[in-house]
Amino acid sequence: MKNTEIQSLSASEIAEKISVEKTNLSKLKFAHSISPIENPNRISETKRLIARLKTALAAK
Repeated sequence: MKNTEIQSLSASEIAEKISVEKTNLSKLKFAHSISPIENPNRISETKRLIARLKTALAAK
């Protein structure tokens, strides 16, 4: 998700997206601990997306 897409969302949509991505991150971490996932960079990408969303929410 690009920053321009994030900026176009409302505050409630951003908060909802944060909760969805946090759930996704926990699932990725759990799957990776059981057996290595195909692309472990997705964990880092998800963390960065959550940080971008939190920053955009604070700005609004």
